[in-house]
Amino acid sequence: MRVAVFSAKAYDKRFLSEANEAFGYTFKFFEPHLDESTVRLASGYDAVCAFVHDDLSRPTLQALAEAGVKLVALRCAGYNNVDLAAAQEYNLTIVRVPAYSPHAVAEHAIALILGLNRRIYRAYNRVREGNFSLEGLMGFDLHGCTAGVVGTGKIGVLVAKILKNGFGCEVVAYDPYPSKACQDLGIAYASLPELLSQADIVSLHCPLSPETHHVINEASIQQMKPGAMLINTSRGALVDTRAAIEGLKSGQIGAMGLDVYEEEGDLFFEDLSTQVIQDDQFTRLLTFPNVLITGHQAFFTENAVRNIAETTLANIREFESGGPCANQVHAPQRRGA
Repeated sequence: MRVAVFSAKAYDKRFLSEANEAFGYTFKFFEPHLDESTVRLASGYDAVCAFVHDDLSRPTLQALAEAGVKLVALRCAGYNNVDLAAAQEYNLTIVRVPAYSPHAVAEHAIALILGLNRRIYRAYNRVREGNFSLEGLMGFDLHGCTAGVVGTGKIGVLVAKILKNGFGCEVVAYDPYPSKACQDLGIAYASLPELLSQADIVSLHCPLSPETHHVINEASIQQMKPGAMLINTSRGALVDTRAAIEGLKSGQIGAMGLDVYEEEGDLFFEDLSTQVIQDDQFTRLLTFPNVLITGHQAFFTENAVRNIAETTLANIREFESGGPCANQVHAPQRRGA
């Protein structure tokens, strides 16, 4: 099996190559994103391995199929960048890594909460400059505050558990499909408006879909408890950036921690330190002293990246063996079908 790996970084090469020792596939690593302009690089390969910012829209998938590619192995959990209907039409199998390390993402969400609450990033910079003043660094006890967890899959349940059992928060959850694991923790579910009105901290842990796109918008921000903290380690487009900026300016959002951003595709995973960032909304976010942004690194632990590589290789082996593929992503069924 010949596999073209797109959006490949040094760590992808290391962990995929290590995992491949047990499989013996032929890998070719390409640094560019996979899209219409780079799809020609996949010619002659049986499969492509893609990441979150690769463009797997209809034109790209059509070109992959015409090049003889049969499998798209996503080394991530999300697949909102894939036109699943087109993939089915072109007889392309899509597989993903549904769970690599929920602990990694959950722990990063907690790190953002703590960093924002205790102003760790500001304190660090002050001390390096010899400034030991405490003015402007006051936080609040997490113990006893109310935390709202939006989305209670594996990551959301872990965040709820850490906040409740580790910090003594009152936790309320929202999910159209309540989790028994969350209920067993004694966590009550509420409607989204109810959660937003109660929570001192709102942490987002839901997938991106038409229903969740801009779930945090102008209207829902107004439903939030004034001065609440907003955390997003899921998908950038869950938050309407323009509305969030207005919420920060008015004080309705008291602090915001982001590991994802809705227009991150041209920013994250690249070194742009010598360039002028052209995204005005992103640069506006960087001006707020109560905003903490990391570059989509919540998943980035050695445990998680190794699990991603191993699961990706196992997915390819299942496909090569004729399936079925346990981690295959299927196009949604049409109503009435």
